[in-house]
Amino acid sequence: MRRQFDQQLALLNRELIEMGALCEEVIALASKALTEGNPDMAARVAPLDTEIDQKERTIESLCLKLLLQQQPVARDLRQISAALKMITDMERIGDQASDIAEITLHLHPEGARTVGVLDDLYAMGDIALRMVKDSIAAYVQVDLSTAAQVIARDDECDAMFSRISQEIAAYIATRCFPRSAARSPSTSPPTPTTPARRWTCS
Repeated sequence: MRRQFDQQLALLNRELIEMGALCEEVIALASKALTEGNPDMAARVAPLDTEIDQKERTIESLCLKLLLQQQPVARDLRQISAALKMITDMERIGDQASDIAEITLHLHPEGARTVGVLDDLYAMGDIALRMVKDSIAAYVQVDLSTAAQVIARDDECDAMFSRISQEIAAYIATRCFPRSAARSPSTSPPTPTTPARRWTCS
C-alpha cells in the first residue's frame, strides 16, 4: 500500500515539474513578446495557458484521489495540501502571462520603449521565471535553502515593480495630457453627459 502511495506521490512531483515548465515558458514568452513588441510570440501564450489549465485539473484530481483513497499521514498531507496551493498559483501565472500577451497584441510596438522601462520589465520577468523554477525544485527536493532564496527574490521583484510603476507614473505626469486640454483649460471630471477625455503623450 505504501509503495503504491509513494509511486503516486512521485507522479504528483512529475506533474508539478511539467506544469512548472509550462509556467516558465509562458513567462519567458510573454516577457519577450512585451519587450520586443512581437505579436507572433505573444500569440503563442494562450495555447500554453490552456495546457496549464488542463495540468491544474489533472493534478487536482490526483491530489483528491490521494486524499480520499490513501488517507495520508501528517507529512504526506502537508505535501499534498501544498501541491493544491501551488497549482492554484501556477494557474494564475498562466492567466497573467496570457493577459500580458493580449496587451502586447494591442500595444504600439515602441510603446514600452518610449517610456523607458524595457530593461526593468525584462529583468523582472527573468526574476519571476527563476522563482517559479526554483520554488518547484525546492518543493520536490524539500530544499529549505532554495526556498529561502526564492522568498528573498520576491522582495527584489516587489522592489522592481515599485520602481517600474514610479517610472511609468512619472512619464505620464510629465508627458501626457488630455487631448481636450489644448481646447479648454477645464479639468473637471467626466460626467454621464461628458465622456472621459482621451490622453495624448509626447
